[in-house]
Amino acid sequence: MATRAESRRDEREWFLRALLVLHSPRSVFASLRDDSDEAAEARADTAGAIVWLAGIAAVLATTVASTLLDDVQIDGTLLTVWAFLAGGLYGFTLYFVVGKVLHVALRKLGGRGSFRRARHVLAFAAAPIALALVVYWPIRIGVYGWDLFRTGGADGHGTGNLFAWAFYAFVFWALVLLVIGVRTVHGWSWSRSLAGVGFGAAIAAGLAVAVSVLYAL
Repeated sequence: MATRAESRRDEREWFLRALLVLHSPRSVFASLRDDSDEAAEARADTAGAIVWLAGIAAVLATTVASTLLDDVQIDGTLLTVWAFLAGGLYGFTLYFVVGKVLHVALRKLGGRGSFRRARHVLAFAAAPIALALVVYWPIRIGVYGWDLFRTGGADGHGTGNLFAWAFYAFVFWALVLLVIGVRTVHGWSWSRSLAGVGFGAAIAAGLAVAVSVLYAL
């Protein structure tokens, strides 16, 4: 019973760390150095929740979402369900694919961590994108309404485009956290950490281009 209660307490602490990583990332990433099965299990649910929320925020920014309501059979309720399900799929696909790419890139530079820890670093670094779901998207939808998800809606040009680009501030914030996470977990220099994240990003971008070319064919 004591072990189970302790496990629940550890899980609650990791949910609090999901918020703490936004303003005190080093202490959170330092906790990720412990890659024991018990520690990884305690933070797994929190990592999964961040990934799902970040996936929803990201999928809403895609070109697919921007034209979804062109179909008259799709309303706001169906769009919400689509975002929830597609966001989860999108988020976890990137979680495993980009997590593996990051793991390989860090190993090439001498990193000794596991694939699991690389995924968890990536998940907690994605907290700003998850934050966008509850900060950025409610404001943007409140301003432009469902026109955001229709071709030629009120957000199609001008200040709307500037608002759209604001989402990438959250993405940039996540990249900064990822560099901090790699540096903290591995004890590397800033230059080596930037090289590791940059190498991983280059591989991921190459894979994305290859997939888009194959899809076009």
